[in-house]
Amino acid sequence: MPSYTAPVADTRYVLEEVLGIERYSNLPGFENATPDLIEAILTEGGRFASEVLAPLNRVGDEEGCTRHPDGSVTTPKGFKEAYDQFVAGGWTTLSGPEEYGGQGLPMVVATAVSEYLLSANQAFEMYNGLTQGAIASILVKGSDEQKRTYVPNMVSGKWTGTMNLTEPHCGTDLGLLKTKAEPQADGSYKITGTKIFISSGEHDLAENIIHLVLAKATGAPDNVKGISLFIVPKYLVNEDGSLGPRNGVVCGSIEEKMGIHGNSTCLLNYDEAKGWLVGEPEKGLAAMFIMMNAARLGVGVQGLAQGEVAYQNAVIYAKDRRQGRALRPEEREADAKADTIIHHPDVRRMLMEAKSFNESARALVLWGALQVDIGRKAQTEEEREAANDLLGLLTPVIKGYLTDKGFEAAVNAQQIYGGHGYIREWGMEQFVRDARIAQIYEGTNGIQALDLVGRKLGANGGRAVQAFFKIVGEEAAAGKGDEQTAALAAALERANNDLQTATLWLMQNGLANPNNAGAAAYPYMNLMGVVCLGLMWLRMAKASAAALGNGTDNADFHRNKLATARFFADRIMPESNAHRRKIEAGAESIMALPAEAF
Repeated sequence: MPSYTAPVADTRYVLEEVLGIERYSNLPGFENATPDLIEAILTEGGRFASEVLAPLNRVGDEEGCTRHPDGSVTTPKGFKEAYDQFVAGGWTTLSGPEEYGGQGLPMVVATAVSEYLLSANQAFEMYNGLTQGAIASILVKGSDEQKRTYVPNMVSGKWTGTMNLTEPHCGTDLGLLKTKAEPQADGSYKITGTKIFISSGEHDLAENIIHLVLAKATGAPDNVKGISLFIVPKYLVNEDGSLGPRNGVVCGSIEEKMGIHGNSTCLLNYDEAKGWLVGEPEKGLAAMFIMMNAARLGVGVQGLAQGEVAYQNAVIYAKDRRQGRALRPEEREADAKADTIIHHPDVRRMLMEAKSFNESARALVLWGALQVDIGRKAQTEEEREAANDLLGLLTPVIKGYLTDKGFEAAVNAQQIYGGHGYIREWGMEQFVRDARIAQIYEGTNGIQALDLVGRKLGANGGRAVQAFFKIVGEEAAAGKGDEQTAALAAALERANNDLQTATLWLMQNGLANPNNAGAAAYPYMNLMGVVCLGLMWLRMAKASAAALGNGTDNADFHRNKLATARFFADRIMPESNAHRRKIEAGAESIMALPAEAF
């Protein structure tokens, strides 16, 4: 049976020593986020994840969810009791607005806890994770009445939320959707259509489920410009806040999936279900993108989370499993017939790739979450604009690059187990299966790359990417002046130069031939991912070098950070040049064959 221990010490290191969270104590919500409180939240959240949720991960995988003849769904054994504990502990309220019953803590703290929950039991966490995105959409685009009606119970965990985009015939191309919204005299709409792949779409965990549904109102353009967003509750809500009759939405089936079996991924049929417009008519995508962007950041954390839990178990196995002899005689255990496989360089390669990814990915997602807080709460418009620019640029990288690399880390962890990794009882194959979905939903990683190249680079005249180049360039130049960080800083500088050169190539060649931009998008996302994680490693190396210079009591921790930073500089950062060369190869060889040749 796999195990999981929340990396609380590493999270605190990133928050306190790398991001310097105390510097933001002047922002709303941060004044209460003292080091002692953060430590208590992380410790208790980690304990809940490891002691309550992790033991249910295999249960959820083996049992799955059950749909009953009336369309109701029950979750796996133990999920309801765990959810009740989760709600009673106030975990759903961490970053919720205080005026709606939340604790008002920074998003960066809630994101740290979500990593632990996802590592322990991704399928379980998704019931709450999607709710947080739905809350965000309603808070920004909903009416005051909608906020009062729905948000308090969603913040408390009494109700959950979903997002309904995909239909059988349309995924990314939402202009093709057929779900209709017929206006009614009382201001509501009758929603009719079918939605598929709806995570947490029907279950027994909460009293009510608040669906956010994309549909086209009667008379709206039959394309992407005609889409509106609607609130459609599972149970209608009376004026006094009590639950009324069941609405016209029912689970037609549960999808048979590769992984995350403990989450009820549903086909939902809407049959004149009563719904209410959120925001302006025909502005539904803008409203839904608030939830989607939150979800994309959350999915990036899923990549990290599965990479972390798989890595932890691979380390345990590598320290115990004996096969072959260490290559260096002095490293061989004299009285043993074989040495533990952690002595073998190729096993170390896989462990170090996972370790260096996990630790820098953790820093990146927390830095991204901090931008959410700054973008919402900073005192000046200039600070808010800069944070939102950076967040917009980072989001497709966090979602796309981190889920690809998290899956790769899970696969390598499985590989370390050899044949045992392929056997269900060891649990590694579940991590691989659960990690795989993160590369697909909330926009496939190819779509994330197109979003980065097609929208984010040129937004506001390239303001965000130019600011990013400046951040990386200045920090790399400063790092070169310190012996402890000089080699890493030089590697980051080279990678940043590759990224800037590739960006210039795109400007010169992407507009002339759009296929060049399309062919370059994925390697460009990977190139930016390498630079982002390299920047995180430079910041961590700087923090750890300073700690060692100040006589820290935790010298081994910081020396290990510096050693891992060197590994990343030596073994991962050189990939930037290969990505740049792929970009500069253009689209010709990719598009050379006629479609009939495949």
